[in-house]
Amino acid sequence: MLNDKISKKWLGLVTMAVISALLLAIASTATSIYLYGSSSNNIKADAAIVLGAAVWGEEPSPVFRERINHAINLYKNGSVKTIIFTGGVGESNEPPEAIVGKNYAIAQQVKAADILTETQSRTTHQNLKNALEVANDYQLTKFLIVSDPLHMKRAVLMAQGLGMDAYSSPTPTTRYRSFRSQMAFLSRETYFYFFYLVFKF
Repeated sequence: MLNDKISKKWLGLVTMAVISALLLAIASTATSIYLYGSSSNNIKADAAIVLGAAVWGEEPSPVFRERINHAINLYKNGSVKTIIFTGGVGESNEPPEAIVGKNYAIAQQVKAADILTETQSRTTHQNLKNALEVANDYQLTKFLIVSDPLHMKRAVLMAQGLGMDAYSSPTPTTRYRSFRSQMAFLSRETYFYFFYLVFKF
């Protein structure tokens, strides 16, 4: 009986320790994701890779528009010479995200010759993998990854996992402004960050 009590006590302590360690890992990872997205690299690169987001018909969604505008600014201030738009078809009646991004950028005086696209991806990993294949055809080797701040840590980790010389360039503004929307996005990114660490995609 005494041994059973001792065993149960140790089991409870071990369980609490494991849960505490897990919660600490989650909290520290979420914090690092948040802090990572608050810094940007003021460097020049061959191209900006714009990670896809939803489109509304022929127009980019507010989230996607923030990313496109940031890439356009990088292009116009000379940080990059090329913009690579990524993203396939979300809804069957909509054009690919990359094409919507390209059309928007051209309307903002970005030269069509300086824009590349890939239109098959549906996930962040596919965005990057397909963009790299396009970039290789044009001997582009150094990249600024453009996305929302809270998306950056996972995106850059994925890019570097693909062997890319990639650097973070988060949008200076974000559509995820309220505490609730930021926490929802951060929770999602923390989950997918751990998912990538385990499964590598």
